[in-house]
Amino acid sequence: MEPEVTAFLIKIVQSISMVMLWMLVNMTIGIYYGLAFVENDITLSNVLYGIFLIASFVFLFIYLKRKWKDFKELTDHS
Repeated sequence: MEPEVTAFLIKIVQSISMVMLWMLVNMTIGIYYGLAFVENDITLSNVLYGIFLIASFVFLFIYLKRKWKDFKELTDHS
């Protein structure tokens, strides 16, 4: 395989892996520990989870934006 194609596929796999890890962590914290659900009143842990969810999404977005910043479309150089 050409080095550009290999680097492109690695970039795709790394991006998908980071998104899946972000989802796994936030779903585990939110659903397994019950912080995503408000039962009777909003508690401090619900608010902290919401802040963590939003902040971690912002960091994930910045990571992906930096990773794909230097993306050049693969074209046929015939």
